[in-house]
Amino acid sequence: MIQFNDVSLQRGTQFLLEHADLTVFEGQKVGLIGANGAGKSSLFALVRGLLHADTGEVVLPGQRRIAFMAQEVEEVDRSALEYCLDGDDRLRHIEAKIAEAQANGDDNAHAHWLSEYENAHGYTAQSRGETLLQGLGFKMADMHKKVADFSGGWRIRLNLARALMCPSDILLLDEPTNHLDLDAVMWLENWLRGYPGTLLLISHDRDFIDGICSHIVHLYNKQLNLYKGNYSDYERQRAEQLAQQQANYERQQAKRAHLQQYVDRFRYKADKAKQAQSRLKMLEKMESIGPAHIDSQFEFSIPLAEKTSPQLVSLIQADLGYVLDDGSQKVQLGETNFSVRDGQRIGLLGPNGAGKSTLIKSIVQEIDLLGGERVYGDNTKVGYFSQHQLSALDLEASPVLHIQRLTPTALEADVRKYLGGFGFVGDDALRAVKGFSGGEKARLALSLIAWQKPNLLVLDEPTNHLDLEMRQALTEALQAFNGAILVVSHDRHLLNSTVDEFYLIADHKIEAFDGDLPAYHQWLQARQQAATQAERAASGAEAKVEKVDRKEERRKAAELREKLRPLRKSVEKHEKAMQKAQAELETIGEAMLDNSLYEAANKDKLQSLLAEQAKWKKALDDAEEAWFEAQEELEEAEAALA
Repeated sequence: MIQFNDVSLQRGTQFLLEHADLTVFEGQKVGLIGANGAGKSSLFALVRGLLHADTGEVVLPGQRRIAFMAQEVEEVDRSALEYCLDGDDRLRHIEAKIAEAQANGDDNAHAHWLSEYENAHGYTAQSRGETLLQGLGFKMADMHKKVADFSGGWRIRLNLARALMCPSDILLLDEPTNHLDLDAVMWLENWLRGYPGTLLLISHDRDFIDGICSHIVHLYNKQLNLYKGNYSDYERQRAEQLAQQQANYERQQAKRAHLQQYVDRFRYKADKAKQAQSRLKMLEKMESIGPAHIDSQFEFSIPLAEKTSPQLVSLIQADLGYVLDDGSQKVQLGETNFSVRDGQRIGLLGPNGAGKSTLIKSIVQEIDLLGGERVYGDNTKVGYFSQHQLSALDLEASPVLHIQRLTPTALEADVRKYLGGFGFVGDDALRAVKGFSGGEKARLALSLIAWQKPNLLVLDEPTNHLDLEMRQALTEALQAFNGAILVVSHDRHLLNSTVDEFYLIADHKIEAFDGDLPAYHQWLQARQQAATQAERAASGAEAKVEKVDRKEERRKAAELREKLRPLRKSVEKHEKAMQKAQAELETIGEAMLDNSLYEAANKDKLQSLLAEQAKWKKALDDAEEAWFEAQEELEEAEAALA
């Protein structure tokens, strides 16, 4: 159980939390949502003990292991697999002790730590690490590459794998899908559904939250508002609350108007002055209920080009790929025929590295064709979004200046009104881009695309860095856009809401995919299962040798477990007795809080409860004494064997 009791947290002059309460029970999977800057990451820091509440307290149960996803990578000389396995620090400690015992020739210590190694599932650690890395998109050839050889996004994936590798009771994940493709997102969702501990998740991917979370905590108005269910359930409950708030507001406004009307009519008439003054005081004391409003500050549309072409772009017998440093060519998609017609809404699917981004870059002329033709329609006007667009922004210029460079005749008032729909309100529209977050840069890039009135939108992971509200605004804008759309995204809600057809890129070819996203998930699972079986078949001989090498080690560990098993069972038996006695005493204690119990008519019932309380207190004392004796005997046996 994680408890926030009357917690206030101040950062600078601003309160992020103010007398907030929250209880998260063991095993719950909780999605943490709220506007950027509301305090989600600070809440994680409170749980980890990196921050301390200004008032109140955060209470965690003792001996709880907390795993979290780091945002930085330090040990860059480790291999990817070793870096992942480092997440299990208990296992690494045991391995060090085994090596120490071997070096000292201490057979008893060696046997003891081999037993601990098996209890920590050490014999399966490497295969579990490989499974985690493969699920997150790494290939077997990547396992022994140095961390330093991976790009920033892939290093974040390594941090995620390391967090998942760590045995934990509480798992904290902050935007784990930001650097993942659709395949890895689907795999991670399935893994987290099976996670047995307590999960606290910050994510802006609503379908991801929907597939995992049993509860939602909304950081709003410096409070922690708990909703039962997933994100869709939260939306329904929130809408009902806002509707009720609006109804209450309207009723209150009508009452205020009626009272004010009476005051205005009679406050200066002698015979009515007293009543008018009474109503005026009532008005002043009446608590103001804020009008319900849509929290999102984002609302925009994407205008369509005045002219368009039936066939917007075609690739004809095109070879798509890259020219390598040595001058040779790497063809990812050969002899490709692909076209986008006016009004088509296409989503691209396929495993990581299959060529989705290569296809997009070839269509928008970011890379040259290695062969074949690329033909544009006479009136094709492309609006292209990728993460590269963010780095192309002028860091010294403001959002207003970016728009004015596109249209020098545009009035500043019109530009600022337009940018307001993308969240650049007031002075934000005049700030230099160099001070922007990743989300703000992404919003600006989208605003520049929309301003130019395209008839073909080509979007490569457009939701990266965007929060839930902006993602929803983008989804609604794409739904209303009457041009063509070609999109790669790991956000399933955006794909389901804006795309009419899918194309699958795999095995060096592109073809129409006759199915939806669940069907694609099934296709992925079947493909991954086939690949795993092939790898196991190839490594079968090696596995047999490994089993022979470890046979003697396992025999020694089994002997040790046999000697200690009766003692451990005795400790467990007395622990259960203590827990039962404690639970009975708590039940009796709750019953005795009833004031009516102390009335004369309930004297016999009170006497019975007091007798039960005495009985269970003695049982608890006896169980505790027996537990101490059994625990001491177990520790002595372990020390003798070590």
